[in-house]
Amino acid sequence: MATYEYDEAGVMAAYFLITFLALILVPLTISSLSKRSATNVTDGCQCTPCVERRKAIVQEEKASLLKLNFSRRTYFLLGGWSLFALVSYRASQLKVENKVYNPFEILGIKTSTPEKEIKSHFKQLSKLYHPDKVKVTLNNTIEAIQERFVEITKAYKSLTDEKIKENWIKYNHPDGPQSTSMGIALPKWIVEGKNRIWVLAVYGVIFGGALPALVGRWWFGSREKTKDGINAKSAATFFKSVKEESSVEEVVGVLGKAYKWEVPASSAKSTPELDTLEKTIEEQLGSKWTEVRRLAKDHDGELHDTRRAALVLLYAHLLRLDVHDSSLKKQQKTIILQAPLLLNALLNVSVARTWLLPTLAIMRLHAYLTQALPPNASERLCLTQLPGLSADDLKVVAPQAKNLTDVLYSLEEKDDPRAQDVKKTLAKWGRVDLVIATFKVIGERIVTPSSIIYLLVKLRITPFDTEPKEKKEPTVDEAKKAVEAEEAADEEFLTSRLEAEEIPESHQSGAAHAPFWPGAKKPSWWIVLADDKTNRVVVPPVKITDIPYTQDDKDRDYRSYKIQFQGPPNTGLFTWKVYIVSDTFVGDAATKDISLKIEDPPAAEDSPEEDDISEPEEDTLAGQMAAMRGGPVKKARAVESDDESSTDDDKSEASDSDSDSD
Repeated sequence: MATYEYDEAGVMAAYFLITFLALILVPLTISSLSKRSATNVTDGCQCTPCVERRKAIVQEEKASLLKLNFSRRTYFLLGGWSLFALVSYRASQLKVENKVYNPFEILGIKTSTPEKEIKSHFKQLSKLYHPDKVKVTLNNTIEAIQERFVEITKAYKSLTDEKIKENWIKYNHPDGPQSTSMGIALPKWIVEGKNRIWVLAVYGVIFGGALPALVGRWWFGSREKTKDGINAKSAATFFKSVKEESSVEEVVGVLGKAYKWEVPASSAKSTPELDTLEKTIEEQLGSKWTEVRRLAKDHDGELHDTRRAALVLLYAHLLRLDVHDSSLKKQQKTIILQAPLLLNALLNVSVARTWLLPTLAIMRLHAYLTQALPPNASERLCLTQLPGLSADDLKVVAPQAKNLTDVLYSLEEKDDPRAQDVKKTLAKWGRVDLVIATFKVIGERIVTPSSIIYLLVKLRITPFDTEPKEKKEPTVDEAKKAVEAEEAADEEFLTSRLEAEEIPESHQSGAAHAPFWPGAKKPSWWIVLADDKTNRVVVPPVKITDIPYTQDDKDRDYRSYKIQFQGPPNTGLFTWKVYIVSDTFVGDAATKDISLKIEDPPAAEDSPEEDDISEPEEDTLAGQMAAMRGGPVKKARAVESDDESSTDDDKSEASDSDSDSD
């Protein structure tokens, strides 16, 4: 019959509670802190607005870490960690009283130690711990010394008896097998007596109420979200609203519909400043704003309050309108930072239908949001991406400027102090050069139907303030070696699992020029393979980053990227286009026409050697047996003997001598 032992001191119960609290509190605390922290990119654009923006972001992060947001999660974490500290302190003050008696551990020997060595070891311990040998001190009293020696002696006697030693080894007890003992890691007063009803009540609340509620909340909450992290109703709206010919303005209207479920309803209150912002937006955009509002309406023709507020704050950012109310500023920041997540989900919807125009419009909207420019801004207005310049400023300082470098030259001619910031910006910002875009099939000379094809793209960035230098023309041998090295590098890259060639950390991109973006921004691009004629995306876009800058002292100053896809099942010549679209800079794109020729595999030619092997000659044993069975055989080849050859030679020599004598 089993006997039960209770943890009267509560040591094991305290350890169990500490472990249970740690498993819940540690992940919850890390997730709470990670939401407040953002990537701090210190390297990058060094213009004054960007540097000040990054400093402001760092200060906001520090302030948010020190500032407590007293939500239900905060109260739970504070209470949980307080209980954790209390239980930990309690456990540190408790003493373990149910220590298992082990004679081998007391003597400091192994279970396999022979009896002779046990006796020798006991003699040594007796010399060290005999009461007559040990001095009495303040921390080592005579009682402790005697108790220690008695314990050693008891352990020695129990191990010098063969029967007792065998019982210790087999059953961990000197008297042999014992009855089963069950340990309960709770004090006895909790599970016995009148307190049992309270224990059952606590178990009922935790496992019958709190745990099912927590699991249900997680289950139904996860069902409301898609794999892209947006509300399922937002995703359904995207599927219904995006069209094959959607423009950038239409994409903004579709995006605005999602804010009905993505923004809390409590933040949709109409304020005088919000109304003033909407009037200003309507004055500047006119019919475009009316169209955006129409596209964001429900089927019943009503514009939801959250959608209206979100669109007003979104366009206030795009038009660079100042927002003074602190709550509106906070709401605007949330909406702007949430926009890339919604746009990525919308991009997946468009790509799933292989629509090219809305795909490009969604990608380009990322850049408009980053640089705070209205969709489809004119080339002249795109020049205001440079720091410290507005449309009115350009009319004064650079009225004839057509590109970014023209603005810099105009500012330098007029000794404008903003030229320094513009120069710093252009040093970290350049045009994307599409060096090479080609199709490759590993180990094959031609591309056959349904084969695995790699789109190999090589890119680099040439800063706007960099003037190309003339490079020395290579010799024929140098050019040949360079081509061989390039082909070897491409072959190695294509056979690897990497989607982009590895580059040193020093060549990686820093923070992009984005003085109006409310967070750290690293430049990225999409590679899109599309068919313009049919408005179709051939291969789903791939997002890339860390394109290296051009280096005049190196022949290979670009980086290779690859996209794997299955080729068309039919033969023919396919003319497509490669797009490189930036998510950071407006107008920063590169395109290149590319052709893919699909050919049938070469037909296998009949080999005469196979016929020779399949049909034996008639003068061989195999040929005679085949002839007897009625099978096909080859005629024996006529082989001239040496005698016949010599005779013929003699005859020819004789005829020649006769002619000479004549």
